[in-house]
Amino acid sequence: MNSKHHIAGHTLTLLRNGEEYFPRLLAAIAAAKTSIYMETYIYAADHTGRLFSNALQSAARRGVVTRLLMDGFGSADLPQQWIDEMNAAGVEVLWFRKEVGRFSLQRYHLRRLHRKLALIDGHTAFVGGINITDDISDGFKAPRLDYAVEVEGPVVHDIHVSMRRLWLLVAWTHFHRQGERDKVRQLHRVNSQQQVLFVTRDSLRHRRDIERAYLAAIAGAQREIIIANAYFLPGRKFRNALIAAAKRGVRVVLFLQGKVEYRLQHYATMALYNELLHSGIEIYAYQASYMHAKVAVIDGQWATVGSSNIDPFSLWLAREANLVVQDVAFAASLQADLLSEMQHRSQRVIPSVWRKLNVFNWLVMHVSYILARLLIGALINYRMRDDI
Repeated sequence: MNSKHHIAGHTLTLLRNGEEYFPRLLAAIAAAKTSIYMETYIYAADHTGRLFSNALQSAARRGVVTRLLMDGFGSADLPQQWIDEMNAAGVEVLWFRKEVGRFSLQRYHLRRLHRKLALIDGHTAFVGGINITDDISDGFKAPRLDYAVEVEGPVVHDIHVSMRRLWLLVAWTHFHRQGERDKVRQLHRVNSQQQVLFVTRDSLRHRRDIERAYLAAIAGAQREIIIANAYFLPGRKFRNALIAAAKRGVRVVLFLQGKVEYRLQHYATMALYNELLHSGIEIYAYQASYMHAKVAVIDGQWATVGSSNIDPFSLWLAREANLVVQDVAFAASLQADLLSEMQHRSQRVIPSVWRKLNVFNWLVMHVSYILARLLIGALINYRMRDDI
């Protein structure tokens, strides 16, 4: 894949899976001269993790300001020895809500850093859904299906502002630096409408920005909507938007997880299939490996690539980041890859076959959905502080 596009003063390279993403990011780190910022949900102590650890240490030793921000739950298994090695080399490492003791289901603890971002020299950024972990899951020959974008151009300023702001917020939370808190207040910037747009979800002023971007694009769709999403459990408003689009003649295609990764989530999502299929929406289940993509293409001209799933945890609780691109060539490149994966590595859910599932399967799906919604409702309504 690895397709390059020039859009409104930007250069965008669409990257598929870690096999394209990791070499590009490692090369950028090796070429860095002044600064490196990285954010990730999962940083694994595996071969890929070692490659990046070595690269970050090398950059820090040659005088590059090197800052790594990891989620305290997603990266909790990273050995302290790895952190010590990076610190000794000069890499600054911070944790977003590092868990102390037993993990709880309180809303505060479920506010995770789910963004996967990198910024090199304030000039080149990487935005997507790919974690720092080996590309192929146990038991599969194919890698997880996922995407990222390497981007240069004006939007990188917005990415820089967002990443530096979050770093300072976390640093202040850890070290109570009043001076840095003042800097945080000065760094906030509201994105403006543009052809390449960086969209975030946080607990402050951008709680619903990613969801609104999706809903606006769906509402304006005239021909086709393709959404590929790893963990798909939308609320009623999102489902109604998709159903309304299908009813007005738009082809609506959902490309979803086919393999069972998290049972409650998986079967709760399947409980929605009947309503969606009945409305004329096409559903394809990815079979080659785990689906990890969070992308969409609408009318062959609007596209998004990022970290946000379409489920309550991404849309209401986690910190997320997506790139929205309005460009025919970029959208066509992503669309072609999705259609190829649907044709060759996926199975279409046929409505007539779906309706013939036995009573036990229906019971499992609907009980899973009820449990998931009860859990989500309890978490969303639980009053906790929104500090970072």
